[in-house]
Parts: sequence; C-alpha cells; structure tokens
Amino acid sequence: MGSIAPEQEMSWQNIAARKREERRAAIPKNWLLPSAILDSLSFPLDKNPNNLLALDIPRKSGILTDHELDITENYTVAALLGKLSSGEFSSVDVTTAFCKRAAIAQQLTFCLTETFFDEAIDRAKSLDEQRAKGEKLGPLHGLPISIKDGFQVKGQEASIGYVSFLGKKSTANSPLVDILLSLGAVLYVKTNIPQTLMTADSDNNIFGRALNPHNTALNAGGSSGGEGALVAFRGSPVGVGTDVAGSIRIPSLCCGTYGFKPTSSRIPYGGQQVPSLAGWKPITASAGPLANDFEALEIFTKAVLDTTPALLDSTAIDVPWRRLGPNTKSKLRIGVLPEDPVYPLQPPIKRALAEAAKKLQAAGHELVQLTSAEGQVADINEVACELFVLHTETSQQFIEASGEPPVPSVAAQFGPGNAGQYNFVPKLDGLDFVRKYALLSVKRQELCENWRTIWLEKRLDAVLAPAAQNTAVPHDTFGWPAFTAFLNVLDYPACVIPFGTASKELDPQPTKVQAGQGGPDYDPELMNGAPCSVQIFTSRMRDEECLQVASIIDECLKRT
Repeated sequence: MGSIAPEQEMSWQNIAARKREERRAAIPKNWLLPSAILDSLSFPLDKNPNNLLALDIPRKSGILTDHELDITENYTVAALLGKLSSGEFSSVDVTTAFCKRAAIAQQLTFCLTETFFDEAIDRAKSLDEQRAKGEKLGPLHGLPISIKDGFQVKGQEASIGYVSFLGKKSTANSPLVDILLSLGAVLYVKTNIPQTLMTADSDNNIFGRALNPHNTALNAGGSSGGEGALVAFRGSPVGVGTDVAGSIRIPSLCCGTYGFKPTSSRIPYGGQQVPSLAGWKPITASAGPLANDFEALEIFTKAVLDTTPALLDSTAIDVPWRRLGPNTKSKLRIGVLPEDPVYPLQPPIKRALAEAAKKLQAAGHELVQLTSAEGQVADINEVACELFVLHTETSQQFIEASGEPPVPSVAAQFGPGNAGQYNFVPKLDGLDFVRKYALLSVKRQELCENWRTIWLEKRLDAVLAPAAQNTAVPHDTFGWPAFTAFLNVLDYPACVIPFGTASKELDPQPTKVQAGQGGPDYDPELMNGAPCSVQIFTSRMRDEECLQVASIIDECLKRT
C-alpha cells in the first residue's frame, strides 16, 4: 500500500524532518523529559555507553505515577491480564501507563515511528465500559500491544524507513491487526526498523537509529529493533515483530528480551507494507512476539491461532493451536549445536551456552552433542545469502526515489563469512534467474532433508543453539546473522531466552574474526554487561512443542 508520496518535489531531508516533527509533537508536553534528566546523559547517545535501565529514568522523571510505575514494572503479561479481568486494573490505567513509558522510551532510544496515544486511551475507555456491562472481547481484553512499523493500521503511515513511502496513510488494517483488536488488545504505537528491513541495525533516515536501553553505544538489533528497545525499556508488555533472517530474535538477544519466531504463515503475516518486490518471497517471513516473560509468548501465540487466522488472511496456514497437555517426560533429549568454524562464537556466548548445557544436564536432561558438519550452518547460510540477493533492485529503487542515501548498515551489504569461497552452493555464474532459483531450491531441500534425518536418528525433542555469535555490538557491526538466518531457511520455530550477561572479568580477552570467517569482533570493555541468550528450536510446524520445551528449559536456567 506504500507508494511515492505526492510531496516528492520537496527534498528528502525536509520530508523526513517534517515527519520527525510530527512524531515529536504527538508526545504530550507533560510527558516530555525534563532537562535535568537529559543533562545527566552523555551525548551523542549512540556513541556513549548510557545504561538507561540502570538510570531508572521513568521513576526520576516524575511523568509516571507510583501506580503507573507498578503497572509497567512488576507484572507479567498473565498477571496484567488477570488484574484487567478482575477489574482491579482498568484498561485506561494500564494503557496510559504504557503510553507514558513508551513516550519516555522514544525520547531516549528513538524506538517509535507512529504514536496514537489518544486513540488508544479512547479505545481503552470503550473496553472498560464493555467490561462493566459484562461484555468481554477476548483473552487480550484491555492489554496494550505494540507492533512493528510494517503492519498496516488504518489512518497511520507504514513507511518502513523509506522516505519515498511517506505521505500515504494506510486505508485498511493488516489481518493480524484486526485479529488483535478482535481479541480486545489496545494498539498504541508502531516501532522503528532499518531502511529496507534487511539489516540488524534499526536505522533509517526518517526516524533515526533505535538504541539499546542497556547500553546506547550498542545496537538494538533489527529489523524489529524498535520493538526490542521498547519491550526492554518496559514500554510495552508484548511487542509484535517479524522475522525473515532473525528480525525477532536479533532484537531479543541484543536487548535481553524473550522472542519467538514461529513457523512461517502460522501467525498471519499478510497485508504488510512491502520493502521490496511485491510477491517475491524466496524465504517466507514470520510474525511473532517479543516480551519480558516467557509465558507471554505462549499467551500471544495461542490467542492469535485460536481465532483461525486463515479466515482473514489467505497467506496463513489453517492449523489451529494444538493443545499438547502437560509434559509428562521426566527428561528431555536436547541436541547441542556448536559453533561453526566460519562463524566463531564470542567468549560470553561460549560461556552462556556451556553454563546452560551444564544446568540442563544437572537437571537430568539428556544432551546430544551435534557436530558443526551435521549442523551445516555455513552451508545453509550460503543458500540464504544467494536467495536474498537474487533480487535487490526494487529496494534500491525505493531508496533512490526520494534521493536519500542508504544508511551505513545497508550500504555495507553484509554477506556470509565465506562469501566468494562457497563450498556448498555451486557457481551460479551464467545461469538465468529461473535456473538460479531452481538450483538454490534443490540445495535448500537437500539441507532440509539432512536435518530431517538428524531429528529422526537422534530422537531429539529440541536443539540448544547460540542465537548469534555475539550479544549486542557497536552500531553497524552486527553483520550477517548466521545463527538466526539458517533457521529461516529450514523454516523452523525458534525461541530466544535471555541468559546471563557479557563480563569483562569473566571474558577479558578481546577477539577478532580471522580471514574467511564472519562476525563482529569482541570488545570486553564496551560490551560489558550486555545481555546474553540461548536459542531453542524444533522442527517445522512443531511450534507448540517449541514453546513447551523452551518453557521447561527457561525454568531450568532461571534456577540458581
């Protein structure tokens, strides 16, 4: 639904500046941070390591009441829904609290693109009135939910970081937006993304760079980076992102939140703003939740799937939520995916994985060590890269249409660590487009078949893996997302679970990637305290099992 706006006779700088001013003006004056708060920060924020969470700015600002601070800080999503259902909390109170906190998050992390606070509070009032009459829309009745900018919300823009897309408002909701509204959710903000949606740095020429609230000198991830920053700042109880190469999981691991990438087409993805050639889906993207507690992932996924999304979205698979019942196995059989030689793990990630494996083993679970040759992470990323670069002209045209330049992470055009010396993908030179795509499809199926045999022969319940080689890194250095993109090629569901932090004391040695390897370098000083995480995945369409097993693993990892 995006197109070049009629105002394109203006310079791209003026168009972007006007949009930023509109966004700034949408924040009520009494929600603006006092100068004393801003004076306590080190500017520019993206070049100085401000720990916004440790500074406790929402409390010091005086913008939120004690009740609003309590609402945003002390409840899981299940607990919030319980308070809303009992009437102890009104939707107006909960919505107002998260609107205020989102406004503060925006002023510090630039995590938002569209804000519609007044409309959200009006809807919350209506929902409270319905509840007072004994009417309840659904299991999310009264709960604020934030959504990534690519989703269409009627009356709002969906520019997805292209200046040339500004100036046109959505005329209809994306199917998932309609589903969330039917479930009783309150939508109140849309969140920041990278130009093109295809980098791990949520940076664009309109809204600026989304910053990590743990450390503003580190990236918030992408492409759902605004969601990661907002959820981590507790400006949203549940955020909705999308993921075609890691775009839910990368912000989750960078910002220390939980994240779930379902099998593609289970959570409805249709009706979004398109960042490239319409209809071109060499790898099908997924939509899914980010949250600060694990149970929220299941609450969101179950609620959406129970609505039969295929009735509203023809791209959605008509498979309802499968009720598995309680897990009766005394122990899980968990595969452990090691680092790939092409993609070496940074010391904090190695330590987190080793500690996670130790805890799981101590709890009685059986660990099955896989080899890098079995995992084929490098091989799968060869296929992923070649599929992604088969057609990039449209994205470039959308950038050029306004005259804006590509942002640094887009200009860098990161590729796999072994680009140019592929061992798995044959040379594609001289092949026409159709033959290239056909050959890559054959190689992709070969990889899927190899993984099918792993599940069958090793009888695994799930696999424990790194979510990335690293945690949050300096801006524009994340590079190719090897340990997330490979699961998009396989189309496996995957959860990111926060676990531990980087430590300059425990991991004091800096590391640099070598020739023929991919990934960012490790700086123990700058990355000290950054969140670490693990990734849990199962085979395709086993989304319910993925959530169930990951929940068991999360509980095990949280035990001291």
